[in-house]
Amino acid sequence: MVIDRPVQLVRRYPELVVVVIAAGLGLLVQSPLAWLASRQGINMLLGILVFATAVTIEPAALRRAVSSWRTLLVTLLVGATALPALSWGASRMVAAGSLRDGVMSIGLAPCEIASVATTALAKGEPALSAGVLMGSTLVTIVIAGPVLALESSGGSVHPAHILVNLTLVVALPLMAGLTLRSFVELRQPAERLALGTATVAVAGLVALIAAEIHFSAHYVALTGALLAFVALSALLGWLIGWRSAKPIATAVLLTTSMRDFAIAAGIAAAAFGAAAAAPLGLYGILVIVWGTAAAGRLRHAAA
Repeated sequence: MVIDRPVQLVRRYPELVVVVIAAGLGLLVQSPLAWLASRQGINMLLGILVFATAVTIEPAALRRAVSSWRTLLVTLLVGATALPALSWGASRMVAAGSLRDGVMSIGLAPCEIASVATTALAKGEPALSAGVLMGSTLVTIVIAGPVLALESSGGSVHPAHILVNLTLVVALPLMAGLTLRSFVELRQPAERLALGTATVAVAGLVALIAAEIHFSAHYVALTGALLAFVALSALLGWLIGWRSAKPIATAVLLTTSMRDFAIAAGIAAAAFGAAAAAPLGLYGILVIVWGTAAAGRLRHAAA
């Protein structure tokens, strides 16, 4: 019975297991992984992750999301305004420096790619989650640079550089993946390959980000700031979907409260340097734990 428990954990929460193992590897083998992170390693893996994920999104799912266009627009609007404000507020809990810069970047990231899967697990509306994923990604590309330039007290943030970086590593792979899927029907072996590629890319990203972590007393405040952001973003998602049908409310809750740690790391690295990506590894673990736990509870409640 005891032996079966790790197997059950892997089957029920594969994303969480991958994130934890990769984070441990990143902490153990920091030097070479940090070298890769400082030489566009995060950007390369991020591009692969976005493309592999886009290939798995059915065009029909995006068309179904149009039927909930009002909720979609409100969710995107709140994500573009309230979440950056929340992450900026949470960053004030952390001492000035790379850790604060990393926290500030979280609210500018789109919804977590895994939120589409957790929405389906929670018996929510995955089509709406896919719509939020696409819409919030495009919003991030447009607003991340200008908003960070406003929030940053120094003049080191260059919006044009962030825009070019996000266009190359997020927008182009996203459009390429969606275009390929619209013309080619993805059969099961190919879909499994795409999902496996995305999983490997996530593991690589977590390892590279974890390699930038250097634990100190500042990480106590950092953990508190990240927990506060997750809790407040979840509250915000619940408020948006308060009077909606349960599948819609579930999708809004998970996509609002789960921000993409990989793209946030790319934003932080582009704006402030690779060291600013360090908090995103810890955030990635927290947000995957929250998302899988919430999905399990919501699924049980819907049964």
